[in-house]
Amino acid sequence: MKRILRDLGCPDYEVSILLVDNVRIEKMNRKYLGKSGPTNVISFSMTEGEFGGINPHLLGDVVVSVETAKRQALESKVSLGEMVDFLLIHGLLHLVGYDHERSSSEAEIMEAKEEELLKKLSKI
Repeated sequence: MKRILRDLGCPDYEVSILLVDNVRIEKMNRKYLGKSGPTNVISFSMTEGEFGGINPHLLGDVVVSVETAKRQALESKVSLGEMVDFLLIHGLLHLVGYDHERSSSEAEIMEAKEEELLKKLSKI
């Protein structure tokens, strides 16, 4: 995560990572996003809302369902580690302002950034 933050120009920022099962992420998905069923990753920004400016270097939380990541890794024929890396990047990009749900052009921009960051990680 430190490498990704540095590559995004945020070397002094903090992110909390929580690895959970499908039951836990499904509860979070329902409670905070109003959606049913488990998902692969959820991001919670600490820079938005009424108290968003309290600690500007605390970006937020990225929650990953390891169960869903494992299933998606098998489907995509990649390792679990690679899938978790992808999901962490995806969640982090949401925290720094990328949003694939606003428009197809923003989705393309976010996807390109994900690929760029994954390539940088694979060179380590």
